[in-house]
Amino acid sequence: EGHLPNFKRLFLESQAYVTDAQEEQEALEPWIQWVTVHTGLSYDEHGVFVLGDGPKCTKPRLWDILSQHGFTNWVCGSMNLRYETGFKGFVVPDPWTVGAQPFPADEFTPYLDFVRANVQEHTNREARLPRSAYVAFLRYMLTHGLSSGTIGYLARQLFTERVTGKYHWRRAVALDRMQWDVFRWYFKREHPDFSTFFLNSTAHFQHLHWRNMDPDVFQVKPSDAEQAEYEDAILYGYQQMDHIIGNALTLAGDTHTIVFASALGQQPCLKYEEQGGKVFYRPKDFKAFTAWAGLRMPHEIQPVMSEEFHLVFENERDARAAEQQLAAITIDGRPAMRAHRDGNDILAGCGVFDRLDGDPVLRAPGAADQTFLELFYLADGLKSGMHHPDGILWIRGAGRGHRVHQARIPLRSVAPTILSMFGIDASDQMSGRPLVETSAAAT
Repeated sequence: EGHLPNFKRLFLESQAYVTDAQEEQEALEPWIQWVTVHTGLSYDEHGVFVLGDGPKCTKPRLWDILSQHGFTNWVCGSMNLRYETGFKGFVVPDPWTVGAQPFPADEFTPYLDFVRANVQEHTNREARLPRSAYVAFLRYMLTHGLSSGTIGYLARQLFTERVTGKYHWRRAVALDRMQWDVFRWYFKREHPDFSTFFLNSTAHFQHLHWRNMDPDVFQVKPSDAEQAEYEDAILYGYQQMDHIIGNALTLAGDTHTIVFASALGQQPCLKYEEQGGKVFYRPKDFKAFTAWAGLRMPHEIQPVMSEEFHLVFENERDARAAEQQLAAITIDGRPAMRAHRDGNDILAGCGVFDRLDGDPVLRAPGAADQTFLELFYLADGLKSGMHHPDGILWIRGAGRGHRVHQARIPLRSVAPTILSMFGIDASDQMSGRPLVETSAAAT
């Protein structure tokens, strides 16, 4: 329809493939696909299932192998990442991955702290950062590439929010724009051999607003007020990404290959419609919740997304005790929490996904009864999109040749294909195999 001219240009100058994650649907709801993209290994081989557990997989990533061969890297926001000793370059991890640190260690602290706080608590209107965090972030951005276009977008966004009282959800795009400014600044300064740039905002819009884009396929229909605000949310996300694609084409010029990969697609999520759609509840204050729940052993709280958060304990004994305590929490007689323990780390979250009526009561052994909504809040929106195993892979090399390849290719092929462009054979480290015709054509 002409809404995405830069995507169209990239497509028409690329070898276009559809990747297949080759996993069961249940394995697609976490973020294992990005570990597959980075390692060239299947889920059975790399073993990462839980969102944020990427660092637990010690298999080398693309950038580790490139570093071993003397190439430099600029890894900006890649999901579920890890890097090995000897890495050459710079790393900004995604906002959700537990234990992932930037590299060099202190290079991105003001930026990453601010982004993590805003992304992990974007549904919590009561969460507030101190003024000092805003000052440190603004100082960092002003010295690391903040563009006039981004400043203008931020000004328009804040004005729109104040005038309409709506469109707060568009702040995800503001963070995208700022991340691109940082990426471009380091790219121009460092001239890396290989770089990555990852965004998630449009996928987030798809999860929440597929119902608004295509209400006919859903039993639970959005209201007129919801449609007025969210009907074009997914299109809006793509249009903002189209702007960044245009900048990427300019930045790449005639000297760089562009690999555009989505790893997965999305599709309407209809399996919760009989219960009125899937909602989720999240603690208002994580420390207040764990204190009420009786988790008195030392622990670190690491929010993820939706209802999920990690609880990291000093030892496995404490984690087992906490797991049992969480399992004993009930809400009006039914289990209230889900908890998956891996060693001393528990991935926890409220296990209630239907909208609760009235004022239900939480109960836990040794704790005073507590009104559920005193500790938890209902996040806005119904889940309406879910992952699909098909993903986009467009490779724009020096020749700008366009071809749409009909056969689906394994997602594991992405990493070895990229390495083959650098003349590296990683067949002893990856089960995926390179796309020969693309590797030969790209530079």
